[in-house]
Amino acid sequence: MEAIIDKIYQLLTVYGLKVIAALAIFIIGRWVAKGVRKLIERIMTRSKVDSTLVSFTANLAYIGLLAFIVIAALGQLGIQTTSFIAILGAAGLAIGLALQGSLSNFAAGFLLIIFRPFKVGDLIEGAGVFGVVEAIQIFTTQLKTADNKTVIVPNAKLTDDNIVNWTVKGTRRVDMVFGIGYEDDIDKARSLIADAVAQDSRILKDPETQIAVSELADSSVNFVVRPWVKVADYWGVYFDLTEKIKKSFDANGVCIPFPQRDVHVYQHASAED
Repeated sequence: MEAIIDKIYQLLTVYGLKVIAALAIFIIGRWVAKGVRKLIERIMTRSKVDSTLVSFTANLAYIGLLAFIVIAALGQLGIQTTSFIAILGAAGLAIGLALQGSLSNFAAGFLLIIFRPFKVGDLIEGAGVFGVVEAIQIFTTQLKTADNKTVIVPNAKLTDDNIVNWTVKGTRRVDMVFGIGYEDDIDKARSLIADAVAQDSRILKDPETQIAVSELADSSVNFVVRPWVKVADYWGVYFDLTEKIKKSFDANGVCIPFPQRDVHVYQHASAED
């Protein structure tokens, strides 16, 4: 019995201080890691950095510090951490290869948050999708289409393609084409179009609306009409102005022609005749 007590005493003498030191390293280190995370969040928030990036960066720093603290605590206990680090590295490599697509989306999401080609609420076109940005996450971006569908786009697809941001400039140009007959008065048609444009308060005065003859087509003389509007007013102006100009043309005798062909039939006398 005395031998067992002596053995326990020796073990406590040898490893007791190491266990206490390891626990102290872990507890104090964890407290420091939490403090660093809060400090990063505070600094980035004051700098008005995107909230998603703030959370991601702070958590990444915390996890990295915590891993370092655990390794240091294990080393204090006398555990060989070299082989442990090698195992973690191999496991990380295997996981990285297995999640290659996810990692590319992760990197793309990080770039989107850093460079911010668009923000929540912007109307964008990218990766074959046209819609309003609802959320920018680490792996995916969520868009809402005009017909109220939610589309989840992998971030890597967005960064690998052209991104068109329709909101960032604040205004858009509405490109429209109206055709009149060759027998109609060009000046009269231009005046009717200008009146319809002037009656719509949503159309901006600056830049000025362009109204010009663009083409002498096969069946019509074509006008281009290019008013500038706020992004939110684009479709409303497009539909309303099309209807107003059509009604104005009808009321004032201006023809909107459609493609037509003249067919000439020739009769040839037979040999018997």
